[in-house]
Amino acid sequence: MPLVAIQPENPFVDGRQSQRALSIRKGVEQYFSQSGCVTLPELTLPTGRRADIIALSPKGAITIIEIKSSIADFKADNKWPDYREFCDRFLFATLPDVPVGIFPSDEGFMVADDHGADMLREPVEYKVAAARRKTIHLLFARSSAQRLARCCAHAGLDSAELE
Repeated sequence: MPLVAIQPENPFVDGRQSQRALSIRKGVEQYFSQSGCVTLPELTLPTGRRADIIALSPKGAITIIEIKSSIADFKADNKWPDYREFCDRFLFATLPDVPVGIFPSDEGFMVADDHGADMLREPVEYKVAAARRKTIHLLFARSSAQRLARCCAHAGLDSAELE
């Protein structure tokens, strides 16, 4: 299943996320962009699990952001600890109306919506092994390039027109 659906209405929406989750994603992406990072939503990791958002800092540090749009969303998911081995930093992001107290106090935490995000608790620093870092960077690059190519094809552009 493609991560970005090529549909006439919007090739950037894959239809799996709720409006609440998309609102969080928008704010998180704005926050990291203002910090000089680049982000990629819905990146499939080598384990087959899909990270909600991965952010790369200008120095190559990897942050995984797990979006939780409600109490039920958080309670239904127990796979998030598996993401730690693929990032230097891990954090949760949610909307302001979701109680902070349901999230582990030893993980990073931010609130976000369509207008931006605020970091309420800085994430713990982990260090990804060099080989794993290279794998994640390559996944990020390849996935980004594939998505760009699909969006360009959707818009009727070819690679020569982009240069």
